[in-house]
Amino acid sequence: MQSPEPWEQELRERKRQLEEQLSTIGGGVHGVDLQRLSKEYHDTAEVVALINERDQLLAQLNELQELLRTDNSPELSRLVESEVGQLNQRLSAVQADLEIRRHPEDPLDRKNTIVEIRAGAGGDEASLFATELFRVYTRYAERQGWKVRLVDTSRNDLGGFKEVIFTIEGDRVYSALKYESGVHRVQRVPVTEKSGRIHTSTVTVAVLPEAEEIDLVIDTKDLTIEASTSGGHGGQSVNTTYSAVRITHLPTGLMVQCQDERNFQQNKLRAMSVLRARLLDRQRQAQAAARSAERLSQIGSGDRSEKIRTYNFPQDRVTDHRLNQNFHNITDIMDGNLDPIIQALRDTAHHGQEESPTAA
Repeated sequence: MQSPEPWEQELRERKRQLEEQLSTIGGGVHGVDLQRLSKEYHDTAEVVALINERDQLLAQLNELQELLRTDNSPELSRLVESEVGQLNQRLSAVQADLEIRRHPEDPLDRKNTIVEIRAGAGGDEASLFATELFRVYTRYAERQGWKVRLVDTSRNDLGGFKEVIFTIEGDRVYSALKYESGVHRVQRVPVTEKSGRIHTSTVTVAVLPEAEEIDLVIDTKDLTIEASTSGGHGGQSVNTTYSAVRITHLPTGLMVQCQDERNFQQNKLRAMSVLRARLLDRQRQAQAAARSAERLSQIGSGDRSEKIRTYNFPQDRVTDHRLNQNFHNITDIMDGNLDPIIQALRDTAHHGQEESPTAA
């Protein structure tokens, strides 16, 4: 059996420390601290369980090999070979999972996300493409078994989104969608174009990790909360109850509104979720700027001013500029098949983390 690696020993020790802390916690510990400790313990225990399973599988394989040394009859050999095959298959999966865990993941990867799509240059065509991108992410979420909830929308006269804000909830959503932040450019003949000329339009996408209270505490004294009636397309009244909500964070001037739920309290909860995410994103952006020289990678900074992707419909091509790579079958991609692009971005990010030298 292989000797435990240093990182495995450190992990076991950390699990033991967390168990002691959680078992001796007194009433003076704040709920936020307890949540943070419990989450760390859960994540640590998951990896230790994988290490234990790997060790058990290796022990079982050793026992079977020893059995064959003492009795190599054909009948027993067939039984052992079948069991060895199953054990090796599971061992490969466990070792692959552990290899991923060796490289510390982004602590935000497990978060749900808040996605904000806004039409940029291109007028009505940009709004129509913003609507199509919303469908791309909705279809991708459906393929993953994730849940999409609208927070706020603003449409133009053609029904396209000038802005749409929505949440996506599920397993490791931010891990997959964090590479989508940036400027998305589309080149095609708009439906409104009579002469058949190709236009270029842009849409900005912001993907924010959903921030919980354990990530960011907001003082209620720093907020103003206003209620109003919800409005629909063109400003007509959707209902006459004061269910829509607008929250302003006074220290930063950030303002969030939500009107897609029928209940004021539900809209308030969704608006607070968006506000926390924006404040956390602002905090992270400031930290990233402070150490930008250390964090340059092949993926780029993730700044939403960067043009990350071009959708060229006449040439049936999607180009991701961070990868300098083309992806074809644009119809399939626009139907939510983002897996090839996202996987390529993940692979490049991991490769960059492994090979980039530490900044001086």
